[in-house]
Amino acid sequence: MGMRIGYAAGAFDLFHVGHLNLLRQAKSRCDYLIAGVVADDLLLQTKGHSPVIPLVERLEIVRNIGLVDEAVAEVLPNKIDTWREKPFDIFFKGDDWKGTPKGIALERDFSAVGVEIVYFPYTVHTSSTVLRRTLEIITSEYEESSARQRRV
Repeated sequence: MGMRIGYAAGAFDLFHVGHLNLLRQAKSRCDYLIAGVVADDLLLQTKGHSPVIPLVERLEIVRNIGLVDEAVAEVLPNKIDTWREKPFDIFFKGDDWKGTPKGIALERDFSAVGVEIVYFPYTVHTSSTVLRRTLEIITSEYEESSARQRRV
């Protein structure tokens, strides 16, 4: 059997232990790990908001994680199109996709080209969404406090 190439896609925004766990588990299941860092405009299109950390910086962070052999900008909305440009044998994803319409379509598309999908447990207690909300609350409170101080 030849070298097994794995691909782990994600925003990797506000890099946290959940991201690290995903990459660590992915690396343990393949010989060569590619991390697809989702582009800013694609995140805006799919999640409805821009990342806190810009793509160039997220790529630099992920590229320098010792577990990753290669980090690439993911610019195509369809994962199978990404695979056509950068072939891999295993696709790693958080289990929050499992059983969803997106996950089912992903499994169907990748099954047709012989790519295995491996789901890892989603880190519920630490997520970029939770971190983003916390930052928004803190920023809002700070701005309100600053506005009150200016009025005094």
